[in-house]
Amino acid sequence: MTTDRRPLETGAGSARRRYRAVFISDLHLGSRGCKADCLLDFLHHVHSDYLYLVGDIVDGWRLRKRWFWPDAHQQILHRLLSRAEEGTEVIYLPGNHDESLRKWIGSTFGGVRIMHDVIHRTADGRRLLVIHGDGFDGVCREMKWLALFGSIAYDTSLYLNTWFNRARYWLGLGYWSLSGFLKDQVKAACKFIDRYERSLATEAQRRGASGVVCGHVHKPEMRTIEGIQYFNDGDWVENCSALVEHWDGRLELVDWARQRRFDLLTVKPAALPARTGAAAAA
Repeated sequence: MTTDRRPLETGAGSARRRYRAVFISDLHLGSRGCKADCLLDFLHHVHSDYLYLVGDIVDGWRLRKRWFWPDAHQQILHRLLSRAEEGTEVIYLPGNHDESLRKWIGSTFGGVRIMHDVIHRTADGRRLLVIHGDGFDGVCREMKWLALFGSIAYDTSLYLNTWFNRARYWLGLGYWSLSGFLKDQVKAACKFIDRYERSLATEAQRRGASGVVCGHVHKPEMRTIEGIQYFNDGDWVENCSALVEHWDGRLELVDWARQRRFDLLTVKPAALPARTGAAAAA
C-alpha cells in the first residue's frame, strides 16, 4: 500500500488535490473524440494512492481503422505510467475497445497490473466490484457487429455535435452534448442503460460486494439499486468525469470540465477559480 500523502490538497480554492482512490474510464485515446487537454489538466492536478483505469483507455477499434495518436495522447499515456513509478497502485481493467490487452490479464507491466475485474475496499470498509462492464451489455456480448455499427453511429453523433456546438459558440451559447441528449430522450437507450445498471448491481450482490464501479456507457451516475450502490465514472469524450474516493470513504462524481470551467468546444479552461464537486454519496 502506498504512503498517505494527503497534504497535497490545499483547499477549495485550489485545483490541486489528493484522493484515496480515483476511477476513470473511456478515455478513448487514439480517437478524435478524446478531450485530451481536459484530461491532461485533470492528471496534472489530481493524485491518489489508488488509480483504477476502468477500460476503453485506448480505442483499438478506431486505431485499427485509422492511426491517430497526437502528442497530447502520448503525454496522457506517459502520465498514467508515471503514476505507478511514483508509488500509486495502478490497476488497468481492459474494456471492449482495448480488449486486445485482455490476453495479458494477470500480468504487470511497468508497475501497472492488468486485471479483468477487482474488489476495491473503501476506507470505511465497503467492498466495491470494479469492472468495465461490457460483459453485461447484451449487444457487445452477443452481437459484436451491431456494437461496431453502434460505435460508428456514436462517432457520427460526436462529429455532428462538434459542428452543432460551433454554431452555438458563434451565437454566444455554451457547450451542449447532442449525443447525451439523444441518449436521455430515446426510450430504447434509457431502457438499455437501466438494464445494464441493474445487471451490474446484481453481479455485485452475487459476489458479496456492496457496490459496483464501472464505465462503458459514457453516462456518469450514482444510484442505489435494491440496496446495491451503482457508480459509473463516466468518460472523457463527452462528460470529462471521474469517480473519486475521499479519505473517509465517501465517493464523489467529479465533473472536471465544470469545476475547471473548460469550454468543451475549444477545450480551454476559463480564467475562473475551480468550484467544489458534485454531491457525494455516503
